[in-house]
Amino acid sequence: MKIERFEDLVDWTRHTHEHLSRCLGRSAAKHEETRAQWLLTYIADHEKALASTVARIEQHADPKALHTWICDYLERNPVLRNQPCDKPYAQMSVEDISREIFTVHNQVIDLYRSLARRAEIDGARDLANELLDLEQHETMRMAQQVGRINEM
Repeated sequence: MKIERFEDLVDWTRHTHEHLSRCLGRSAAKHEETRAQWLLTYIADHEKALASTVARIEQHADPKALHTWICDYLERNPVLRNQPCDKPYAQMSVEDISREIFTVHNQVIDLYRSLARRAEIDGARDLANELLDLEQHETMRMAQQVGRINEM
């Protein structure tokens, strides 16, 4: 997916969460460890809900902000170093799954944080901050649930 404008990035974010949801959901059924199955299922459901939230944000976003060009930033910073589902989640430990998922989320957070700082148009800055807040909040919420699974 070529990302040139904010709307492309928002689409990419939604697609990333959808793709991760499908991948983790498939892996949950294949994993032998019950805790890992629970974790994969929880995160898959969480990613699906997050994709829906991103879609709603996009529907209500300022069209001027969505059409803001951002390719200069992305040329210097690849969107994700490792694409979701490049890893064999069905064979990974609970700790490894958690580490990989948080790596993806932290990269998305870093991207939106940087865009929010650099945006020159108020609407684009507001949109980047809204998506940044969403990603940060949902990552913290997910971390709490992952912590509960690890306590089991």
